[in-house]
Amino acid sequence: MSFFIRNNQGPGGGKRKFNGRGGPSKGKKKHVKKSAADDNESIASTDEELAEENQRNKSGGYESEEEEEETAQEKRVRLAKKYLEQIEEEERDRAEFEEGAVAKRLHEEYLEEKGRLRKTVALNYVSHGEPITLKCKEHRDSITCLCLSSNGKFLYSGSKDGSLVKWSLKERTKLKTIKGKRKAQEGMKFVRCMAVSTDGKFLVAGDSGSKDIKVFCADTLNHIKNLQGHRGAVTGLVFRKDTHALYSASEDRSVKVWNLSDMAYVESLFGHQSSITSIDALARERAITSGGFDGTIRIWKIVEESQLIFNGHGGSIDTVKLINEENFLSCGDDGQLCVWGSLKKKPLCSVPEAHGRDETNNAPNWISSIATLLNTDLVASGSRDGVIRLWRCSDSFRSLNPLFEIKLTGFINGLFFTPDGTELIAGIGQEHRLGRWWRISEAKNSIVIIPLVQNKNK
Repeated sequence: MSFFIRNNQGPGGGKRKFNGRGGPSKGKKKHVKKSAADDNESIASTDEELAEENQRNKSGGYESEEEEEETAQEKRVRLAKKYLEQIEEEERDRAEFEEGAVAKRLHEEYLEEKGRLRKTVALNYVSHGEPITLKCKEHRDSITCLCLSSNGKFLYSGSKDGSLVKWSLKERTKLKTIKGKRKAQEGMKFVRCMAVSTDGKFLVAGDSGSKDIKVFCADTLNHIKNLQGHRGAVTGLVFRKDTHALYSASEDRSVKVWNLSDMAYVESLFGHQSSITSIDALARERAITSGGFDGTIRIWKIVEESQLIFNGHGGSIDTVKLINEENFLSCGDDGQLCVWGSLKKKPLCSVPEAHGRDETNNAPNWISSIATLLNTDLVASGSRDGVIRLWRCSDSFRSLNPLFEIKLTGFINGLFFTPDGTELIAGIGQEHRLGRWWRISEAKNSIVIIPLVQNKNK
């Protein structure tokens, strides 16, 4: 039977920090008795100086009283008003601003938090534009992973040679780079995975060469700290939405929880019987992982200290990706693309040989990456054959229907939709991101931006 262990004795201290936030404990106010020297210094030499000092003390007392006048309820009201003003300002900047836009957005945010937001958009996508290729000389080897900032402005890419690059999606230009490890300099040996926090403050990367999690400033790419604790290569990283809570997965079969506000370790989760291959999370205090050759997917309920186990696939489960808080997709080397619901232990639907078969050995093409447009019915999958396929999930997530495909050259090692759904970003490599079993010499190690054409009349 699988189990769930909490480790309360970590570098971050014994008490777990909920919601990725830690703070000082509340205690009684200490009263410090003034010394005689202090009393002597506070005596005014003349009546005029004494009057001035009394006036200063009086005004200072009024200010402190005013600061303490706001109650907890008034503070909540003030913050709520401030948030509404922020939303109204953002909606005014949009071309489609209309009456009721603020109420609509608040309703959508509530449904998203509860995991019940569903947008039907997939049928609007009819084709794609000419792909735009971003080449980078720092990526000498295959691109292994991508991550996108929450506002869709910046893209980060990592490579097998240890290089890491920050891109501007609007300008289509390279902003900053970190070169891979060489004999004469320090750096990363193999960037296996990456994640960026919702507020764009932290960028984290898993370096297979050191088993550490590298923490960078997402703006400048300056190195901040190494998080140590995993005994195997870090294979997956994800931030919980709108927090600095970080979940990491590793070949040591454990999931670890970190609090980057304090740069502290929180706890470890155990249960997988094989190396963990990927991890994902959204707003809830949960993480979802795929266990590779143990054939399971697990949802970790961190607050409840429990886990849900899902069984499927005939081979290794390499990638798991949430489409909303209740549904997720998985893929692996058996060529299956599966859709799951959190209330069912088996897939809601499965597409065998979703990318056809390899002509050389008649084996199903290995699906190497998945992208989902959050809280919608749109999914993309990429394979070793260089084909990206877009799919539409049915209303009940019990079927996957193909929309169209995009043909490229190379291994599709990473996929991401931009937040507005207008573009699909692919990380292309000459080799599979997990190994060197095949090599496509004519492929270019690059990033491809694919504009998606929508028919709004549908």
